[in-house]
Amino acid sequence: MKKIFFFNSGLCRDCIGVRQYLDDNGIAFADIDITGNLAHLKLFLKYRDSNEAFDEIKEKGSIGIPCVMINDGEKFFFQNDPLDLEELM
Repeated sequence: MKKIFFFNSGLCRDCIGVRQYLDDNGIAFADIDITGNLAHLKLFLKYRDSNEAFDEIKEKGSIGIPCVMINDGEKFFFQNDPLDLEELM
């Protein structure tokens, strides 16, 4: 079974739509608010700073949320990426 992580912020309006999509489609996920908990921020930065999937995002000066991650960095979906339900289940 896949583990889904949703890196987000309560301060991010774009995160609301992604959360709603996950909820509406019955996708169970670990809710990781990077602004609500320092440990959550450190976990997010661990992936952001070491994974090439974030390179373009960092070049643009963006943070990288909303971000949906499958397992331990197996795959990432960002704000403008279509979420594939088959991959998330």
